[in-house]
Amino acid sequence: MLGLRGGGLARGLRAVPPAWRRGPRGLSLALARTAGASGARDWRAPAPGAPRGRALSLSAAAVVNSAPRPLQPYLRLMRLDKPIGTWLLYLPCTWSIGLAAEPGCFPDWYMLSLFGTGAILMRGAGCTINDMWDRDFDKKVMRTANRPIAAGDISTFQSFVFLGGQLTLALGVLLCLNYYSIAMGAASLLLVVTYPLMKRITFWPQLALGLTFNWGALLGWSAIKGSCDPTVCLPLYFSGVMWTLIYDTIYAHQDKKDDALIGLKSTALLFRENTKKWLSGFGITMLGALSLAGANCGQTLPYYAAVTAVGAHLARQIYTVDIHRPEDCWDKFTSNRTLGILLFLGIVLGNLWKEKMEETKQPEDVRVEN
Repeated sequence: MLGLRGGGLARGLRAVPPAWRRGPRGLSLALARTAGASGARDWRAPAPGAPRGRALSLSAAAVVNSAPRPLQPYLRLMRLDKPIGTWLLYLPCTWSIGLAAEPGCFPDWYMLSLFGTGAILMRGAGCTINDMWDRDFDKKVMRTANRPIAAGDISTFQSFVFLGGQLTLALGVLLCLNYYSIAMGAASLLLVVTYPLMKRITFWPQLALGLTFNWGALLGWSAIKGSCDPTVCLPLYFSGVMWTLIYDTIYAHQDKKDDALIGLKSTALLFRENTKKWLSGFGITMLGALSLAGANCGQTLPYYAAVTAVGAHLARQIYTVDIHRPEDCWDKFTSNRTLGILLFLGIVLGNLWKEKMEETKQPEDVRVEN
């Protein structure tokens, strides 16, 4: 497979016009486009007599590459080939739904599936909006030069139509909730639309992303309970914002050189070599907010054990990340799915533990009365 890619890359470089060969930036973009082109060709069946390729893969990228060719640019525009963003949008919803469950009960599976569908659609819509705003910037950054709009695979008009379809389906999901949650969900649209602009005007676009991506921490509780309990929802939401500041600052370190050249801002450029100190502060604040949310809804030992595990994961993530190696930044960034799942499992087990505590408490109350 590496040989096939290497051959394709060499052929692509021979076909690159001379203008692309001038300077390191031209070479970077040429490499990015050529790699993307060779990747797009990998789906084709081998010629008769040629050795078979790899076995069928069920990874998200493989599923997208096996889709009909006309659909692939739209699926990549939604980032279905990179589902980590959908996970990071969905997990705060699961925390909130789990905390809102009745003592001794599992979370509402219907709500979990509904919010999962909504996360896929809204993450896709958010990526579409982001790429529409950033199409000129994306062409200048090696990592993003092959995004469908920047590469010319999808026109601006087509992206508008596709965005309308995603938002219509997402509205259908939202209308399955109560009126309070419908109003709250609609209010998040302003954040979704304006977030991509923040990197142009402030060094804190990661804060804007945190406010957007963790809206589900408010919405999940209200979908179960009918309204938000600020003593639980606000600390949970705040902890999610801190979490986003951690993982998206690490993510932003991948592009800091290109961002500085083209005039975009990020916390990676703001914090520079002090990044780990800032992330440590965000991590401590996140753990404090999670503890407060748990205390305000009567959480039990498994929950706090999970919060401790989250703290250990954050410590390892922050103190081992090499902010000057994009590959390591990506690995640490994607590891946050594990962190979010750990916390969700702690919430579920902590809620089930409540029933056990109630059962042991009742005989004690009877003895006191006697």
